[in-house]
Amino acid sequence: MMDHKTAERCALAFHALSDPHRVMVVECLRSGTKNVTQLSRLLEAELVNVSHHLGVLRELNVVIADKKGRFVNYSLNPELFQAERDNTTVMELGWCRVEFPHS
Repeated sequence: MMDHKTAERCALAFHALSDPHRVMVVECLRSGTKNVTQLSRLLEAELVNVSHHLGVLRELNVVIADKKGRFVNYSLNPELFQAERDNTTVMELGWCRVEFPHS
């Protein structure tokens, strides 16, 4: 049986991905590290909105932020996401495995 701490971590990851905009951020980051300006352009979204979604994803440990000069680069947390050979990205949450097929 799953312990409470693991269940909490899974629930938080599901919460982070419960918004379609955040799923789209994850989709953009599947191809590699990007800063908020790059993501804003790819998503055709306001910078402030993308920043908000990145903050939620970062707080819940779905993405990792790395400051380089005046930019913060974001990438998928490798503890949760693995790239498969068929271009599928898998989010591994213990018993729960979520696949993001290549689009």
